[in-house]
Amino acid sequence: MIQADVPSPVDLRKMSDAKEWESSAMQRPFRKEFFEAFTNELQQLNKASLHVLELGSGPGFLAQHLLSNIDGLTMTLLDFSPAMHELAQKRIGKNVEHIKFIERSFKETAWPDDLGKFDAVITNQAVHELRHKRYATTLHEQVRPLLIDGGIYLVCDHYCGEDGMKNDQLYMTIVESRECLIEAGYQVTEILVKGGRVLNRAT
Repeated sequence: MIQADVPSPVDLRKMSDAKEWESSAMQRPFRKEFFEAFTNELQQLNKASLHVLELGSGPGFLAQHLLSNIDGLTMTLLDFSPAMHELAQKRIGKNVEHIKFIERSFKETAWPDDLGKFDAVITNQAVHELRHKRYATTLHEQVRPLLIDGGIYLVCDHYCGEDGMKNDQLYMTIVESRECLIEAGYQVTEILVKGGRVLNRAT
């Protein structure tokens, strides 16, 4: 029997809900360590210019950090919420000239259409917004054609299990997170596990 999607308790397309999420997200532990891990992985590509796609970019926390620490970086931020894009534009400030905003849901089949190719695709705490873990492998498969040769896919999300989340329909275990990337055709390296989150590099 196929399990039903897990409903979201908020509507992040609404500015009030987006701002509430933004406020709570700022208080999460180990945020800086994960952001630095993303930064290090992108810097190790050793390219003078980088074009990066972020899926579920939200209010721009990660984009702000990356743009402040990596020279020659341009980003495409994809999110289904116009409210989140508005918050991101304010947060990123002067670096907004290096950003392209795409209002699109990665739950839709055609979300990758006409996006182009990227040195890296990244996502931070957004895969579970598919609202059921069974959709994750398909998402990962859709990312592969967006990567240039030698490109990387950095996937960070909450996990289910000890020290993690309880909902085993919405969240994957650490092992499941790795296995669904492998099923999608990637080679996977675990980068960081901390605070109920896991960051994997897929190539």
